[in-house]
Amino acid sequence: MTVNTLAIVGTGIMGMGIAQIAAQAGIQVLLYDAKAGAAEQGRQSLKTMLEKLTAKGKFSDDELQAMLSRLTVVQELSQIATAEIVVEAIIENLDIKKQLFAQLEEVVTPDTVLATNTSSLSVTAIAADCDYPERVAGFHFFNPVPLMKIVEIIPGLSTQQSVVDVLADLAKRMGHLGVVAKDTPGFIVNHGGRAYGTEALKILGEGIASFEQIDRILRDGAGFRMGPFELLDLTGIDVSHPVMESIYDQFYHEARYRPHPLTRQMLVGKKLGRKVGGGFYQYEKGQKVSVDSAQNQVPKAALVADATIRSVWIGADLAEDKTQLIDYLNAHNVTIDDNDTPHPDSLVLLAIYGEDTTNAAIRYQVDPKQAVAIDMLTELTKHRTLMPSIVTQERFVAQAYALFGNSTGNKGSDSREADAQEASSATLITESTGFVAQRVVAMVINLGCDIAMQKIATPEDIDNAVKLGLGYPYGPISWGDHLGASRVLLILERIYALTGDPRYRPSPWLQRRAKLDVSLFTQQAIY
Repeated sequence: MTVNTLAIVGTGIMGMGIAQIAAQAGIQVLLYDAKAGAAEQGRQSLKTMLEKLTAKGKFSDDELQAMLSRLTVVQELSQIATAEIVVEAIIENLDIKKQLFAQLEEVVTPDTVLATNTSSLSVTAIAADCDYPERVAGFHFFNPVPLMKIVEIIPGLSTQQSVVDVLADLAKRMGHLGVVAKDTPGFIVNHGGRAYGTEALKILGEGIASFEQIDRILRDGAGFRMGPFELLDLTGIDVSHPVMESIYDQFYHEARYRPHPLTRQMLVGKKLGRKVGGGFYQYEKGQKVSVDSAQNQVPKAALVADATIRSVWIGADLAEDKTQLIDYLNAHNVTIDDNDTPHPDSLVLLAIYGEDTTNAAIRYQVDPKQAVAIDMLTELTKHRTLMPSIVTQERFVAQAYALFGNSTGNKGSDSREADAQEASSATLITESTGFVAQRVVAMVINLGCDIAMQKIATPEDIDNAVKLGLGYPYGPISWGDHLGASRVLLILERIYALTGDPRYRPSPWLQRRAKLDVSLFTQQAIY
């Protein structure tokens, strides 16, 4: 099918975003909205925005006029009959969408493709009462559409392959990557994004760190564009929490998608985020207000009078981590205790995965009172997360923070307070099974693997969709390869063993590939 004319039904932010990229691709666009005047208003808003972009040199005057000439407002639904494809972008309500599709079938030809931009509803359910359900498919874009170069193509149970092919070609023509997803709750992106926020909320609920600290670790250390609580504030609790509950319910209470009571409380208490001036953070005129939060306060351990480091004994699960720590200590002129058993005055530094400091100290047969664990999943040059045991002596906590909190090593006590005030590269957290970054990143990767195992999409499409749709530093599959599948598996196996929570059970997709030492992209051949 050659698409010459595209109809958009619903001219809100999403509908007009799709209209923009279609017009830029040389397609005639018909704009319809059931609300009187809404289509005209949508076209005018888009015209104003395109004029601003033209003034900035993004488009020439001729290109601007050509795009505007392709945007036509129609007053009656019957006027979209000439469109080869209709994209619905109305309210997320199944009954209302089904009513609209019944109306569309009365005015379009049997060959017209009907696409829904639904983000959470079943495409099969939307098409169920249609006369031609085989021509109905999901075509899910992300906001802002012109910048988010990804669109999910979702065939329902009856959708013909030719319809999927037409939408994939159209996506490419409009400058977007079309990824095909099975008609399951959340499709790829909203499904794959469940781990980030829900695990961060669980960590917060366990009192491991403040929300500011969690954001900082995941943003500065793990490389996420925004911290999970910054993201929840931006999206709005009124949007995010219902999606969490919906996907959890649709998957029949699968533990991996379990929401947290805190966001339900915030929803009831109208602490919705940036749009109302307050959620996790406070905002004025849409900008975060700087406060003297737990993130900015200097840890008590940083101000201990005597934090002179006598020597450091290293226990590391991975040889490369031990080498990196030795290089770091040598660069800071710190004596390394290389005895089999640590000296009683040595700081015991444990580079561990998926474990708390207490269990690691027992496993390494060292005194937990001397032990501080460090997360080596994130690079030392970016951020350091330190985790004492519940019985670690204050002097050893102070030594660890002096060594990693401000990179000053064995500085004298006179300058230590000033250095601590400037420190921004380390976070002290309460003892936890698996740190912060380890838990969140491992859950993101594990969920991506599980989506692949369910054949909701190909590993490549999962990777591209999550990276482009959510702005993660890596797609979940390539992230697992980057860190090493065996390391990710170790984190999950230990957390699962220590907590007994099925939320952390490793996906068989991850387990097999880690044990065979092959890429997580590896798919079984069809015989």
